[in-house]
Order: sequence, then structure tokens, then C-alpha cells
Amino acid sequence: TQQLQLLHFCLFLGISLAALLGNGLIISAVACSHHLHSPMFFFLLNLALTDLGSICTTVPKAMHNSLWGTRDISYTGCAAQIFFFVFCAATEYFLLTIMCYDRYVSICKPLHYETLLGSRACAHMAAAAWASGFLYSLLHTANTFSLPLCQGNALGHFFCEIPQILKLSCSNSYTREFGLIAVSACLLLGCFVFIVFSYVQIFRAVLRIPSEQGRHKAFSTCLPHMAVVSLFISTIMCAHLKPLSISSPSLDLAVSVLYSVVPPALNPFIYSLRNQELKAAVWTLMTGSFQKH
Repeated sequence: TQQLQLLHFCLFLGISLAALLGNGLIISAVACSHHLHSPMFFFLLNLALTDLGSICTTVPKAMHNSLWGTRDISYTGCAAQIFFFVFCAATEYFLLTIMCYDRYVSICKPLHYETLLGSRACAHMAAAAWASGFLYSLLHTANTFSLPLCQGNALGHFFCEIPQILKLSCSNSYTREFGLIAVSACLLLGCFVFIVFSYVQIFRAVLRIPSEQGRHKAFSTCLPHMAVVSLFISTIMCAHLKPLSISSPSLDLAVSVLYSVVPPALNPFIYSLRNQELKAAVWTLMTGSFQKH
């Protein structure tokens, strides 16, 4: 109905504006504030770029369809949407893993921080994350769109997603995707194990800090990252590992919105909530721009 389409448009408009404003402010604040030119904020800037890319890949087309009452997307547009969404999501996951390593070195090996995370090392790690995300997405997109589609061309979704495309393929073609999924699962599980192991070491190091103020400062730098990682992983696991017995088109749609649209909008607020340096830089940026106008 037209009323629900307008509600859908307004909801996505609000979420996308929040994501664009939050991530845009973080990118501008880190780029313009010299005291934020540190590894942690450099990786945060890269994370904000992936969030912007993710939200701009899925939401505008869905908003256009809601506003104009259409349901169509071209074959090329669908392939592009899958490629860029997987590219941004995979890169974000690799960046979150690198950011965990940054926190680990900062708290567990502070004397080696400048050596292990110099500007050259940070640039190489960020480039590796983007390159890995690109390659991962290219392989998935090429493999998915090489499958023969024999179940029609209607997706019960608001954006093109690999599981939805696989539902349209022939049943015997799943084996071609299975090998890539198995490799992906091993890679993603390896990053997850690294994150968990790093945080075990971080908590052990923090609990050995004698002063309460020192423990609080250490925890305050880790909690935003933990919250973002938990939000990212839990929503994706909920979307792709839920039992088939409770699967339904409306539930699949709601869960997909949860993992594809909500994290890019919430991540900037999670990171800026407890980070006084970032809040001060964003406030200076906003008040400075207002004063100029």
C-alpha cells in the first residue's frame, strides 16, 4: 500500500541520513584534526568509509522503489549491488580485526606500539584489508552470477543478496558455491578467533593495571570496538545461521535490515559515545563550520 511505501521511504531516509551524518562527521574530524592522526583513528576513518559505502549501496535503490512504487532492478545493477555490499562488509570485518590488533598492542605491548604500528605499517594493513575485501567480493560475485537461474527472477528482498540469488538457482548448482562458502567460513572464523584471543589477553592485561583510573581508561578505549564487533557479528549470524524452521519472508527481510542498514548508522554513535577526543574534534568541526556560515 502507498502508506506503507511512504513509511518505508521515511524510515530508510532517517536511517541513511543518520549514517551519512555520523560517518561524514567522523571522516571530517579525523582528517582535519591533527591530534587524531593516530593508528586508532586512522582505522576508524577507514571503517566509516566502509559504512558509508555499505549504506549507499543498498538504501538509495530501496528508497527509489518505495517512492516510485516500482520493484525492478537490472541484472547489472543487481550484480553491482552484491559486489559493493560484500566488498564493504568484508573490508569492514577485516578492519575490525586490525583494530582489535591495534588495541591489543596499545594495552599489552605499549612500548612496542610505535614500532609495530607506525604510519607505514598502518597504511599497509589498511590496504591489505581493502584489497582482501575486493578480492573476496569479486570471487563471490563472479561465482554467484555464473550459476544458472531457473527459479524465476523475483527476489523477496529490498536489495540483492547472495542467499536470495542462490534460491533462484538450480538445486544442483549449490555445490559450486559450497567450496567458496567453506573457505569464507574458515577465513571469517579465523578472524573471529583472533579477536576473541586478543580480547582475552587485553582483559588479563587490564586487570593487572594497579590504578582504577588506568583500568577505566583502558576499558573505555576497548568497549566501543567490542560493541561494534558484537553488533556486526551478531546481526550477520542472526541473518545467515537462523534455523530454517523459523524462516519466513518477513523475518528474513527484518533481519537483513538489521545487519545491512542498522550497523552503519549506529557505529559512529557507538564510537563517539565514550571517546572524548573524538567528541571534542566533532564539536570543534561543527561549531567552526557554523561560525564560518
